[in-house]
Amino acid sequence: MISFQETIGDIFDQIRDRIRTSKGRHRKMGSDYLAYSLIDAIVDNYFLILEKLGDKIGLVEEKVVVDPTAETLHQIQLLKRELVSLRGSVWPLRELINGFQRSESPLIHKSTGVYLRDVYDHTVQIIDATENFRDMCAAMLEVYVSSVSNKLNSIMKVLTVIATIFMPLSFMQVFTG
Repeated sequence: MISFQETIGDIFDQIRDRIRTSKGRHRKMGSDYLAYSLIDAIVDNYFLILEKLGDKIGLVEEKVVVDPTAETLHQIQLLKRELVSLRGSVWPLRELINGFQRSESPLIHKSTGVYLRDVYDHTVQIIDATENFRDMCAAMLEVYVSSVSNKLNSIMKVLTVIATIFMPLSFMQVFTG
């Protein structure tokens, strides 16, 4: 198995350490298990990304409820783009893992199939969480629009009261003047 790396230090450091120190199953299981390990490290890192996105969504959600501004709308749009990008990168990975599972290749041993099913389940969980976050962003957008509409209604109510008070005075000034 050949892999390429552009920068030093990444999510594969633990796997390299296990190979160097002969800890774990990496030297015993073969290249298919190593491929699984690399994919699993990538998928596990997606969970960290989801956690950070969840925190961001929580902060933006508070802003939407307390004081929706144009910046809040911009943040919602950025979150939606990040989630679309995340989904776009996880979906092909899920298909790749599914292809490995269904492969009849002698390069992928049956013993690795159990691990591949596990990492496949994790990709499905990530896609589901991403969809849930996208739904939350859509709901936040609706709350934003509703809040802005309510603010506009309040302003219109004040303007209507002012107009109601000054309109008769204007008519009186026209007829008496």
